[in-house]
Amino acid sequence: MKATVLIAEDSTHMRMILKDMLIRDGYSVVGEAENGKEAVRMYNELRPDIVTLDIAMPEMDGIAALKAIKHDHPKAKVVMVSAMNQQNQVIEAIRAGASDFFIKPLQSERVAEAIERALK
Repeated sequence: MKATVLIAEDSTHMRMILKDMLIRDGYSVVGEAENGKEAVRMYNELRPDIVTLDIAMPEMDGIAALKAIKHDHPKAKVVMVSAMNQQNQVIEAIRAGASDFFIKPLQSERVAEAIERALK
């Protein structure tokens, strides 16, 4: 089994697609969060090897969740998930400590590449 992953994505459909891709690539999806607040709580509980954070989520967006996770766990591996028009937020996330990012619509090769790069 490869690394453990926590997925944070407010769209149930997108979470399902991403989970299927990750499982197919041999990862163990240990949790799924619907918003950033839940992602931070679940990260603290589960301590996954890596977390994927959607940038735009309710209650707490992905960048705020990234900052909260990195504050408590500086070595946390985080990959951001972005829509096409979120370049500025992606740059902010990378500056805040995100390891990599991938863009929706999801492409399995790019997802795998970002996860592998973040885990190195």
